[in-house]
Amino acid sequence: MPGRERWLDDAAGPVVRPYTITGGRTRVVGVELDLVTLVVAVRPDVHAHWVDAESARLLWVCEHPLSVAEAAAGVRLPLRVVKVLLADLIQREYVLHRVARDPVAEPDLATMRKVLDGIRAL
Repeated sequence: MPGRERWLDDAAGPVVRPYTITGGRTRVVGVELDLVTLVVAVRPDVHAHWVDAESARLLWVCEHPLSVAEAAAGVRLPLRVVKVLLADLIQREYVLHRVARDPVAEPDLATMRKVLDGIRAL
């Protein structure tokens, strides 16, 4: 826009440092999020008006279920930043999440042996 300073460099992306987007926070508290955790926004058309610009973009990217990694790619922000923003949105109940796997489940050794036997048979 003429006469207005622009905070985006087309080659480098946003000029704002990632830690400023999260208010200096780098850790997710209260929510377990990994790369394959599924997230989906609840009413992004309503909630996008009540959050900052980056969180609003994230809500729109998460309009349909996708993984945390896909959400980070969709908004073109570092994964750590997206995790912090998603945790905030989850705590406000603007985003639902589901862990794709049980993180405490022990691997089934019988199944692993069958897979290994199958690989060896190839």
